[in-house]
Amino acid sequence: MADSRSELYSEVSNMRLGGGDDENIILNPAFDDGLNNWSGRGCEIALHDSMSDGKIVPLNGGKYFATATGRTQSWNGIQQEITGRVERKLAYEVAATVRVLGGSTATADVRVNLYIQGANGRDQYIGVAKSQASDKDWVQLQGKFLLNGAASRAVIFVEGPPAGTDLLLDSLVVKHAAKSQPPSPPDFQSVVHGVNIIQNSNLVDGSDGLNGWFPLGSCKLTVISNGAPHVLPPMAKESLGTREPLNGRYILVTSRTQTWMGAAQAIADTLHLHATYQVSAWVRVGPQRSGPQNIGVSLSVDGKWISGGQVEAKDGRWYEIGGSFRIEKQPSKVIVSVQGPASGVDLMVAGLQIFPVDRTKRFKRLKKLTDKVRKRDVVLKISGSGVDAAAGSSVRVTQIKNSFPLGSCITRTNMDNEDFVDFFVKNFNWAVFGNELKWYWTEPQKGSLNYADADELLELCRKNGMEARGHCIFWEVESAVQNWVRSLNKEDLSVAVQNRINGLLTRYKDQFRHYDVNNEMLHGSFYRDRLGEDIRSYMFKAANQLDPSATLFVNDYNVEGAADTRASPEMYMKQILGLQDQAAPVGGIGLQGHVTTPVGPVVSSALDKLSALGLPIWFTELDAPASNEYVRADDLEVMLREAFAHPSVEGIMLWGFWELFMFRDNSHLVNAEGDLNEAGKRFLMLKQEWLSHARGKADDQGEFKFRGFHGTYSVEIVTPNKKKLSQTFTVAEGDSALVVNINP
Repeated sequence: MADSRSELYSEVSNMRLGGGDDENIILNPAFDDGLNNWSGRGCEIALHDSMSDGKIVPLNGGKYFATATGRTQSWNGIQQEITGRVERKLAYEVAATVRVLGGSTATADVRVNLYIQGANGRDQYIGVAKSQASDKDWVQLQGKFLLNGAASRAVIFVEGPPAGTDLLLDSLVVKHAAKSQPPSPPDFQSVVHGVNIIQNSNLVDGSDGLNGWFPLGSCKLTVISNGAPHVLPPMAKESLGTREPLNGRYILVTSRTQTWMGAAQAIADTLHLHATYQVSAWVRVGPQRSGPQNIGVSLSVDGKWISGGQVEAKDGRWYEIGGSFRIEKQPSKVIVSVQGPASGVDLMVAGLQIFPVDRTKRFKRLKKLTDKVRKRDVVLKISGSGVDAAAGSSVRVTQIKNSFPLGSCITRTNMDNEDFVDFFVKNFNWAVFGNELKWYWTEPQKGSLNYADADELLELCRKNGMEARGHCIFWEVESAVQNWVRSLNKEDLSVAVQNRINGLLTRYKDQFRHYDVNNEMLHGSFYRDRLGEDIRSYMFKAANQLDPSATLFVNDYNVEGAADTRASPEMYMKQILGLQDQAAPVGGIGLQGHVTTPVGPVVSSALDKLSALGLPIWFTELDAPASNEYVRADDLEVMLREAFAHPSVEGIMLWGFWELFMFRDNSHLVNAEGDLNEAGKRFLMLKQEWLSHARGKADDQGEFKFRGFHGTYSVEIVTPNKKKLSQTFTVAEGDSALVVNINP
């Protein structure tokens, strides 16, 4: 125990949060000067040199630690005012050493939070760090924060355990964060793309055909010599191209007494760190099935399970299962298995393929598709001076902006950071508000309305010529519904829903181009359970009646990744068709795009299926987290290229871009203090690639032809007689060539 305490103290003491030279802005951080500068947050605080008969002592060998007692609320704790010691637009790192004592549990959540009273009078609470603390030993919480605007008052505090649980604080460190060095790009030199790492995938090695395979659990494996598909699953074929056909053999898994039992292999020795692997197989369930059965390719990585793809089998057909995964730390043991149906249900597996994907090859193909989908032939006709005078003119065409909707999530607090706003208005043309339009934000308490934040964000968009999506009118997941709404009876809830629609849609009529009407209906059922199935279509109808100009979207997550059977493209299509059968005016399909290890053919397969509905598709909340910036850049490029090359995708919204203001960690493009990382550089590279420029000479007819992306252009022309002409024009979507007359 003493050794672990020494290691933890050493880690805290040696934190190089500010490069080693920045002072801890916390005064009396280890209570060497008693409780000076500290206070209780709604409770009593006291100083101790030991507790529990000497079992609890200060971690650092110092004099004291502090306790917060008499806690009647989870927010009670220990705090210090740091007004004047924190600067805006600087990133700070925090380390707190804590433990809990007493109460009804041996562990509890402990949080480090920040209260900011802005110079503009706005209050803000910032979550900094959170972890499970124990009554057995000290635990360290670590996190970062950044202030966008100036603070007239700033207080940092430690809180979180349930009422009745004492909170102990050994030390608190808050320093200016050192700039982290970007990691090196992964070395993929030894990765052979498209090569299956599954041993004996064709089931011909060994006396029983099972060489390399073993049963996971007490089930039984048998090779059946024919009856499986002879073709590669479509998503695999999309990546691998023309290959030898499969031989029709498959593994039959019987005597399954648990859902996790199935056919397995050990693959640790064949994996490359940071490489993205595509997973593909044919699967089928036996006649013992009763209702739909989930089948998954799962990986146990040193005992931790991750998904490689899932599919729902509803009958006795062969189903394609596809997905992806990535390993970022060197494992000692990796087992891949196909499993999932209910106990007693036989499982069949054929043609399992796991192979590293060749993204570069895929990108080349997507560039060709993009040329067809996002460009148009243009003919510039120089007129007014006669053909002879125009022939041979020097022409220089510059695209000023691409018209494809490319936006980002923003929040009200982001407006206080000039650097954030500058990047946003320079690089995006659409906006969506992270929280400020959600019902729990606009009406946190019944009748207490807050539209000020949304109004200010809308004004920012208007000022900069940006369109905005309305996210969201309702949210079907119960945990996202505020307490006062959850407590309503059926009649009162129905009235509240009507008031919400009327209030929001009337106030903002014609101001939001889109609305996500009832967010995440594949994953939640709060309103449907309480108000009936018809409430969903009613929400669409009522919104359309109040604001006919807005396109009304469904919006959900995991649809594009093949890892969530609740949110397969087929399930999404079924939901949309059901709404349309009830005359709901569904105008667009929202794919949130919170992706992990995206693979192009898996994403495009989902897009192709959804395209059959004939509705515009938008990626509405795209982010791609990866701890290595180069891998993150690759993932982001996959998603942006797949979306931009697909004819049914009509817009892309990133779910933020600035560190510490993202839904998921390690998904930012810009570091906290404004430095562009590798993902951000890749994003700007693609934006430049999607601008068309051309130069040359007009032909004998006084015409200049080029093919360019849709958007706004300027052209400068110098005729042979040195006359200079200039003009701006717009290339809109269209199948035929656009003829632009250039007049003197």
